[in-house]
Amino acid sequence: MTGNLAASKRKIRCGPKVKTGCATCRIRKVKCDESKPSCRKCVDSGRTCDGYESPFRFITSQSIGGAYASGSNLVARAPLIRPTTTEISPLDVDLLNRYFSTKTIFDVKLGCDEEAKQVLRASLTYPPIRHAVSSLRVLRQHLEMSAGVLESVVRQTSSYDYGLQQYCMALAGLASNLSCPGSSGLNLALICCQIFISIEQVRGNYAAMAQHIIQGLQIMHEYRARPTLSATNKLVPAHCDQLPFLDVFIIKLFAAPCKFADPPAATDISEITMPACLISQQQQPGQSRDLRVIAPNMRTELTRIATSTLEFLGKVSHVQSEGNAFRLLSSRASLLTSLDSWLINLELVHMEMSPPGPELLSVSFMRLFHQILKVVLLRTLDSSSNLYTQLQTENDRLQDIASIVGERVKDYKFSSSTRGSQGRQSKSR
Repeated sequence: MTGNLAASKRKIRCGPKVKTGCATCRIRKVKCDESKPSCRKCVDSGRTCDGYESPFRFITSQSIGGAYASGSNLVARAPLIRPTTTEISPLDVDLLNRYFSTKTIFDVKLGCDEEAKQVLRASLTYPPIRHAVSSLRVLRQHLEMSAGVLESVVRQTSSYDYGLQQYCMALAGLASNLSCPGSSGLNLALICCQIFISIEQVRGNYAAMAQHIIQGLQIMHEYRARPTLSATNKLVPAHCDQLPFLDVFIIKLFAAPCKFADPPAATDISEITMPACLISQQQQPGQSRDLRVIAPNMRTELTRIATSTLEFLGKVSHVQSEGNAFRLLSSRASLLTSLDSWLINLELVHMEMSPPGPELLSVSFMRLFHQILKVVLLRTLDSSSNLYTQLQTENDRLQDIASIVGERVKDYKFSSSTRGSQGRQSKSR
């Protein structure tokens, strides 16, 4: 008997350390069920659940290197930005709406006026959002003024450094306020996430942008921004009614037509409407005919699916009966089937293209948009037991596609800036 007790104690001491779960369960070194906003183990035992570690903390230390990796140090050194006005002008809304996406440097409308107003209102009272807006504004203006300049030179300027400083302060401020988030904290976190996605797009860091997308959608799902069906097919109402719909913002961001840059291999291709008009430098002039015929059709179909997805999300937000929820599940399955068919058609198009060559960057952006739509739909109206495994696979795929897009955009910018530098040198001779 004594031997069995000793063996049992040894097993307890040798068990794995608790690395996830709420702060209370981690201190107690017990397994947490990770229910939100408070875990059941703490509630059932009469303890106070001290909440969860911020999902944005890992980005603070990883996404920005060098002297800007430690956001907490910057908070101590830099002065706090105070709002200069309590009014939000239409000009401010239009400007932020344009800054949300690098695909709208010219006159393309995202349709994110309400999101812009929400961000600007929150920036008047919440310092992390204020810092994030300052970062986006500075980095976006810097991007527009430094067009055609080598990226290594761009990153050596004081304005770029200031933009990164403001970004780090926003990340650090958000992380420090999310250890035990309430509904207002979650609201502000999702607003911050919108700006962070735009900041990383401006920086050309699409891998970090994908991380923000995944973490933001996870917050929406875990805290039930919309009604959902439980594992026993019971309709569960939204836990937080007023959470920003980050998924809607992301879809608008990637559905907007692109006016980012003229393709270097053609002169009249600006009439084409695509998710991104960044064309690979490997593209040959002879391929533009195929692109003009095929890419607009592929984008039109993807935009149609995106529009239907927005309508579907709107209906889910207002669903009040299990019967309607089950009918919406059927719509969700139909949208996922449409996405699968679109991807199959895209692969067939690539097989038929002649001559074969590297995938156009515009098509890579469509792949990214396709994967975002798929992840959004999988998270909506579903709490089944196998959802986590499926989402993990699709999130990894989203991360991989975003990394590829980021590398290709970087190559494109390098080629464009080199070509611009050579042109200036030839003129000066």
